[in-house]
Amino acid sequence: MSGGGARALHEVFPELERRVPFCQLGDFPTPVAQLDGLAAALGCPGAPLWEKRDDLTSSIYGGNKVRTLEVLFAEALEQGARHIVSTGAYGSNHAAATAMHAPRVGLHPGICVYPQPPSPAALENLRLVLSRRPRPLVVDLPHWSALPYGILHTHLLGRRRGLDAVVMMPGGAVPRGALGYVSAAFELAQQVKRGDLPSPERVILPVGSNCTSAGLLLGFWLADRLGLGLSPRPVVVSVRVTPWPVTIPYRILGLALEAGKLLGELLGRPSLVPDRAALASHLEIDPRRLGPGYGFATDEGREAVRLWDTHVGHPLETTYSGKAAARVIAELHRGLDRPTLFWATKSSATLPEVNDDEVAWASRRMRRWMAQAAVARD
Repeated sequence: MSGGGARALHEVFPELERRVPFCQLGDFPTPVAQLDGLAAALGCPGAPLWEKRDDLTSSIYGGNKVRTLEVLFAEALEQGARHIVSTGAYGSNHAAATAMHAPRVGLHPGICVYPQPPSPAALENLRLVLSRRPRPLVVDLPHWSALPYGILHTHLLGRRRGLDAVVMMPGGAVPRGALGYVSAAFELAQQVKRGDLPSPERVILPVGSNCTSAGLLLGFWLADRLGLGLSPRPVVVSVRVTPWPVTIPYRILGLALEAGKLLGELLGRPSLVPDRAALASHLEIDPRRLGPGYGFATDEGREAVRLWDTHVGHPLETTYSGKAAARVIAELHRGLDRPTLFWATKSSATLPEVNDDEVAWASRRMRRWMAQAAVARD
């Protein structure tokens, strides 16, 4: 494993090192960079715009899912699991990250997935997962509405096969999983304190399964309460990439509150549990970038991907990061004048090539979807 760098959660709360262990999958802290070239190109030179490069969490497969998986893999190993199953859409980043990182800690990956609108980025992830050896356990669902049944079926299937399997919720969106991004919030506070960037007033990111947004929301509240270096406390601007009711404030706040209660119990410090109003005051949901729905590209998202490629130099995609970046572009067009941070969530790692014969064993539905995705426009 790589795993360079201490985890900020353990630096702030050393007593959690045993109670909330991390499998060290990523390289932290991830860097921050000012986006001067992008700002100048859009007529806003000198704008206080920065980026948190969580696309660089790992050279194997990066992005925001690595932080959550560090916690969830450690929990699965403590439970004696040998298999770990991710759930979500075809081409899920969480599934791809699980497939690439689980074998590094002795876990066998699997997926319980349903079709999404075909796109090149989703195709790359699905082919990556299917190409892993030994072959992953695959539960192929006909539609997203079948996911609750699929999760139950996967649990029962694993039990019948004696797999000692843990089935994760989509995006790892459970209280313990959110602690990976509480740690990320503390990491950012440390970078602000070192002078790597000014304290951002807003942090812009995509919100899909809610885990990253919830963890940052709680982490920023804790950092402010503990005097760790974020002042004023940032507003989390979560750009919706999944429809109502998945990404409503109630769900994001609920996950953040449950993660706060878990921390308070583990630390024996109820004063570190926020109330809903304290968190809600620093959460903004942007619903205007979703377009026709999850997985559907938008013109402004495509333009944001192009601008990032030209003026920033690392890839975005149209399902998640491109839609959040479109909010950043809109802010620049309005003349951004407050310290703002874009949180990059798509992996920049170069992935192994996958041959067609490596994925030929997929179900007929998956093969049909992959054929459509191969000619789709991202």
